[in-house]
Amino acid sequence: MMRHLLSINDLDRQGIEQILDRAKTFTEVSEREIKKVPALRGRRVLNLFYESSTRTRSSFELAAKSLSADVINFAASGSAVDKGESLKDTVQTLSAYRPDLIVIRTPFVGAAELVAGWTTAGVVNAGDGKHEHPTQALLDVYTLRERLGSLEGANIWIVGDITHSRVARSCILAFQMMGAKVTVAGPPTLIPRGMEALCEVRYDLDDLAEADVVYALRMQNERMTDSFVPSLREYAARYQIDGRRLHPRQVLMHPGPVNRGVELAAEVIDSPQAVIGQQVEAGVVVRMAVLYDLLTGRNAPKPAITTAVPA
Repeated sequence: MMRHLLSINDLDRQGIEQILDRAKTFTEVSEREIKKVPALRGRRVLNLFYESSTRTRSSFELAAKSLSADVINFAASGSAVDKGESLKDTVQTLSAYRPDLIVIRTPFVGAAELVAGWTTAGVVNAGDGKHEHPTQALLDVYTLRERLGSLEGANIWIVGDITHSRVARSCILAFQMMGAKVTVAGPPTLIPRGMEALCEVRYDLDDLAEADVVYALRMQNERMTDSFVPSLREYAARYQIDGRRLHPRQVLMHPGPVNRGVELAAEVIDSPQAVIGQQVEAGVVVRMAVLYDLLTGRNAPKPAITTAVPA
């Protein structure tokens, strides 16, 4: 039984499909008047966030509460971290409350794996620096599976700041595991060395029309310690996805938040090709499935989603 989800490599294709199938069963819960089932009643989930987040944090909280788990939210700002408490001491202190699962987001690569060694709780990596963000990749696969039916043979281009993107790393692994061909494209300064060993690399968008899916990434200025592009205006001129570059048959994705007018032009954000809203929506049910699998075992029977409990 899997105790942690630290990387997409903790799963195989069958494991991903099982999580997505379970997530599909949870969509009915979100459509109810009372959006809650008792599947994880009495379980404690600790959301430990060392970085600002809207989508990931709120969807993990909603996912846990929809399964009737008790949720503790911890933000580094305003805590003992401001007084110099280390990550290890914080984890061990909060572990005294006996959480069953810790969801951790940090700016530090490898921190989620360290946390897994400091607590008896299960751990979910909700983003560690520029390393990985496995649940984002799972909800992206879920969104594409809903749109395309299957990722088998799909041609997916990931465009933009690959170097600083944990989403890109997890998505490349997950998309390929599901049978897609992945190409990354962007300025040479924003594509890490050795990427050619993982997937095809392009430095321009001349052949973007061959893609079935265009996945644009945010320029992560907060993680850039050097000047990686001459200016955002020049970056937008060469790599922005706009109405001229996006074909009507292509699917457009973005993990959010969007820098409007930089990686995406306003005209494509609300276009029929964009599934950005569906990605956000998928976040709750996919994370419900991840929490359920980790806390009950992936071979457990399907949850009794027909039995509602009072909010």
